[in-house]
Amino acid sequence: MADKALSDSSRRLKEAVHRSAAGTREGFLERMFTFVFKGLVYPQIWEDPEVDMAALKLTPESRMVTIASGGCNVMSYLTADPAQIVAVDLNRAHVALTRLKLAAIAHLPNHDTFYRFFGEADEKANIAAYRRFVKDKLDADTRAYWEGRSLSGWGRRRITLFSRDLYYHGLLGYFIGAGHLVARLYGIDPKDILRTRSLDEQRTFFDTALAPIFDKRLVRWATSKKASLYGLGIPPAQYEALASAGGGDMASVLRQRLEKLACDFPMSENYFAWQAFARGYAPMKGAGSESTGPAGPLPPYLKREHFDDIRARTDRVQVVNRSFTEHLAGEDDASLDAYVLLDAQDWMTDGQLNALWSEITRTARPGARVIFRTAAEPTLLPGRVADETLSRWTYQSEESRALNARDRSSIYGGFHLYTLN
Repeated sequence: MADKALSDSSRRLKEAVHRSAAGTREGFLERMFTFVFKGLVYPQIWEDPEVDMAALKLTPESRMVTIASGGCNVMSYLTADPAQIVAVDLNRAHVALTRLKLAAIAHLPNHDTFYRFFGEADEKANIAAYRRFVKDKLDADTRAYWEGRSLSGWGRRRITLFSRDLYYHGLLGYFIGAGHLVARLYGIDPKDILRTRSLDEQRTFFDTALAPIFDKRLVRWATSKKASLYGLGIPPAQYEALASAGGGDMASVLRQRLEKLACDFPMSENYFAWQAFARGYAPMKGAGSESTGPAGPLPPYLKREHFDDIRARTDRVQVVNRSFTEHLAGEDDASLDAYVLLDAQDWMTDGQLNALWSEITRTARPGARVIFRTAAEPTLLPGRVADETLSRWTYQSEESRALNARDRSSIYGGFHLYTLN
């Protein structure tokens, strides 16, 4: 069964990414991307769940479909008390990680144990807790994934990632680690920004320490290669959209996105900045039962005040290894209220976009909301999705711009909200 799941996952990923013949340069890059994307990419999802929930306006009657990615936002959406969440993903590792998080919050004994597992993710005690409380609660495919061994882990079981700092691993973890290495080659330690005490100090650090790195010849050469951004989960087609936002200068685009991350939000409020600059969440503070706790910001699902509510609602989530369009084909007409597409549409051909939006329109209830992000700033739907479909929807342009400005993850050019007329 595990072998079949792996085969199906690989097929779906190829269908989503491969556009060019295998013998072409673009075809080679697309196949190299699908090869690296089969493993864990995002230990933490990089879309701001608080912005998402502000846009979606979830209620206790809401049924939603979202891309799972690292599972963080799926868990965080449960704080809004929706009736049902279906989390879909083409990546088998992301499906396994999301299911592990759901099982862990349902069966680990308390919040401290859960936080140690996913907030710190670097202690051997996590493996003992997994074996005692979680392992036997997992479905066969998920258990086989975490009990399996990986080449990137030198033959160790994948579950040991939680004793070796999960956030140092996965393609995103390796990409951030490589960025830290390059910065140190030029005498800069990105962690120093965490010592700043104001937005003015953050701005000074960025302008004097981080921004000049993007003008270095090595950085400009490396970022001009499409494969350089595989660690961000960016396939060749999306690389082109992202580069176009900077007139073809990828180093300039990355500098602009890092500038927002470093300068627009206080470090005390932005856990995405902690992940980028510290490669993890803020460390525990003090000692003793009343003073221990993270010293900095956290995603909603890791906060103590949400633990009991999320735990009570885990049975509302279904996690499946399939494409968004494939799942929607099995949903009833006018049965869904919210859709979260992340940045998946940047990957899609016009045919794939039209198939997706045809199913979204068929399954949406009146007033349904769709959100997505794009590498470039404008929405990509006009001129690509058929007018008879898109005319059913209203693009909330002002709200989209306002929400994009609030998105602490800072790596996208645009946030977009559509509502069904």
